[in-house]
Amino acid sequence: MKITPDQHITLHGFNNLTKSLSFNLYDVCYTKSKKEREAYIEYIDEQYNAERLTKILETVSDTIGAHVLNVAKQDYIPQGASVTVLVSEGPIVEVPTDSIDENSAMPGSVVMQLDKSHLTVHTYPEFHPDEGISTFRADIDVSTCGEISPLKALNHLIDSFETDIVTMDYRVRGFTRDIEGKKLFIDHDISSIQNYLSDDIKRAYDMIDTNIYQENIFHTKCRLKEFNLNNYLFGYTKDSLDENSIKKITERLKLEMDEIFYGRNVKHSPR
Repeated sequence: MKITPDQHITLHGFNNLTKSLSFNLYDVCYTKSKKEREAYIEYIDEQYNAERLTKILETVSDTIGAHVLNVAKQDYIPQGASVTVLVSEGPIVEVPTDSIDENSAMPGSVVMQLDKSHLTVHTYPEFHPDEGISTFRADIDVSTCGEISPLKALNHLIDSFETDIVTMDYRVRGFTRDIEGKKLFIDHDISSIQNYLSDDIKRAYDMIDTNIYQENIFHTKCRLKEFNLNNYLFGYTKDSLDENSIKKITERLKLEMDEIFYGRNVKHSPR
């Protein structure tokens, strides 16, 4: 059955479909010393602390039309943060409105709970043991039950993290029934996650899809088209580097981004 965006499906009871959207967002930086790497991680940790991550997820909740029921957030030592948010499709009576800060043994997270739906974000600063490359990763999950769609949050999340590489997975699970009892395994048409991205984002990124249509599984990965070395240097610009250093740093950064984008280690060319 073809379902148009404005078509309303009459269901037997509640919409039991679960729609899950998962992100991995990466920011890559070149730090030529341990001191620079530590400064970069400290900067990232401050930029994406639990308080700011909570605000990002609260905006996501508003964007998809959900109601926040509960928030759990945590900053970690030495770095990282997590937030989880529980949300509902509609207002719930007699639900506490206070947010709860929970201690956790896990590094950096925020969780928001929605009635049978939730938003989560966890951050992971990473770096190469030989110095040089530092990578910040944020893992985000938006899972909803009912008619609210996590796809509405796509553009806001990508814009919020100003990311170099994004991998996204979207899946519709379970089934619901129409008034005649027929099972519906999806309640909207979709051919690609890209259908829901803004024109500005599509112009800024190269994208590859891997979709399994018969299983309602969609995967898109994006890599920023423009490469400006100054955007990847922390605390200085390429004007302070000689041509050989510029070439080597550029090669290392592009190799790192290639491996993240394609999800595999790339063999180094012999020198």
